[in-house]
Amino acid sequence: MASTDAATKEAAACTSSAGNQQPKSQNVSVKRKTTRAKSPRVKKARVNSVSYTIHQGEDMLLVIPNSTTRYDDPVWAPNNTQRAKKKKLPTKKRGRKSTPRAEKEKRAPIMRTTADRRKAQRAPEPAFVSTMPNDHRWGQNLPGEVLVSIFQMVVMQDGAVPFLCRVGRVCRSWNAAAATPALWRKVSVGHCWVAPGKSQPPKTHHGIKDTFGWLAQNRFSQLRDFSLHHWKTNVDYAVDVVSRSCPHLKALTLSYCSGLTPAAFQSLGLHAGSLRSLNVQYTEVEGLAQYLESHGARIQHIWFTHSPKNNRLLAAITRKCCPNLELLEVNTMLDSQNCELRICTQALQWACPKLKTFRMMNVSPLHKNVQPRGQPHVGFPLLEELCIATTSYSYMTDKYLQDILFGSPRLRVLDLRGCTSITSDGLLALPCLELECLFWAQYFSSNVLTSCQKQGISSVAQKWSHTLRQLDVANQPFSEAELEMAVGHLARAHASDTLRSLNLSGTRITTAALRAVIGQSTALNYLNLSSCRYLPRGLKRIYRGQEEIGRLLDQLE
Repeated sequence: MASTDAATKEAAACTSSAGNQQPKSQNVSVKRKTTRAKSPRVKKARVNSVSYTIHQGEDMLLVIPNSTTRYDDPVWAPNNTQRAKKKKLPTKKRGRKSTPRAEKEKRAPIMRTTADRRKAQRAPEPAFVSTMPNDHRWGQNLPGEVLVSIFQMVVMQDGAVPFLCRVGRVCRSWNAAAATPALWRKVSVGHCWVAPGKSQPPKTHHGIKDTFGWLAQNRFSQLRDFSLHHWKTNVDYAVDVVSRSCPHLKALTLSYCSGLTPAAFQSLGLHAGSLRSLNVQYTEVEGLAQYLESHGARIQHIWFTHSPKNNRLLAAITRKCCPNLELLEVNTMLDSQNCELRICTQALQWACPKLKTFRMMNVSPLHKNVQPRGQPHVGFPLLEELCIATTSYSYMTDKYLQDILFGSPRLRVLDLRGCTSITSDGLLALPCLELECLFWAQYFSSNVLTSCQKQGISSVAQKWSHTLRQLDVANQPFSEAELEMAVGHLARAHASDTLRSLNLSGTRITTAALRAVIGQSTALNYLNLSSCRYLPRGLKRIYRGQEEIGRLLDQLE
């Protein structure tokens, strides 16, 4: 009886196993037929180390991945493999107990897929490299130093606004990089566009003030140079906010602005103690003369436009309100009818002994020979650049030029374009011996007669042949012999590689003289031969670069 029951149970077990094996035919390969116990995983301690090293070169940042990274796998990798779905095990039948062997089969570890093996054997990769070509999240994985360096290059070329405001809205990492204070050291803000014939609505007016105030409080902590262009309203507000929020402000530019009141300069005097440069070209200012009288000792650079309302500025400067002034530029608009400017050179020399750059652009200075009482005639001992270029009639003479430059042996740049009364004798009498740039071009106008020939260009070229880098004698009526001797001195100079630019437009230069100077001046990269009547056709044009000048030399030979 016992044997009969055992046989019956064995047959039933075989029948049930056969029935259970029928639906598992597709899932047999998933399980590993082993009884080996699953080995426990050992947790590796994570080390707080950076997975890359940044080296800054001359014009780029090198990002070098380390041999060991913080994690075994990249910080982010695309999910290119779907997670294996859990296989449903057959349900137990009620009233039947599972055998120990079946329990072991249930606890058997699942075989690793090919993707898991590759993941375990994969070498560490840099954190910022994406493994998918179509991945658009590469910017989120770039190191912050690289983003700041890229933004710095764009800021240097296009300015901080609106570039940094736009990239700060891309993602959190770009916002953090765009908020770096070092990127906001130089900011230039233009006007808000308004349709012609319409005024700015009040909502936009208040929005501009709120935005500007937020930028000043959250981005301008290290601002050094600030420029405001074409603003008709809110100019006082902008100047006041910048002066209060930017303790390191050194340069302020207000170009083509209106509505500026003395309150703005009072705020500058109280809060902008580091201000050194002030540019108010083409802006009608009120209160700047009072600011210079009180705080002019701070200012080292001034630019302003000559107008009846700004005449008090030059008077304040000549009263020694700016003893540390190093740059002074006075200009007028090209269509202005009031170009005459009365200036006492001796008073300016006494008031600004540290002046290095003096420019009077499109201005006709009228000399006032009034020397201050009890003050010696010292000149400009540190002057390096003098520009008196004009397109209108010029009152500059050899005597006036000598009064300005008699005590300036360090002069490097001399711009006399449009000064028709200056002669070669006046240039030879100057005390500067190392002049590098001489602009002596002539403009045609109704007030200028160029029919008579000039002499002396050869002596001028001989005096500064060893130091001249740029020479401009366009439209000057020198003879062929004079020009040939002048370029001969330039070609025979001991340092023939100093000449970089030569403008002979409208002169009587010949082919032989041109061949000599081009053959010896190896560093020449700009040559203007337009409107030269003594040259053959096809050569009268502008040549840029040593390659074009070399081809010209081949044509001349």
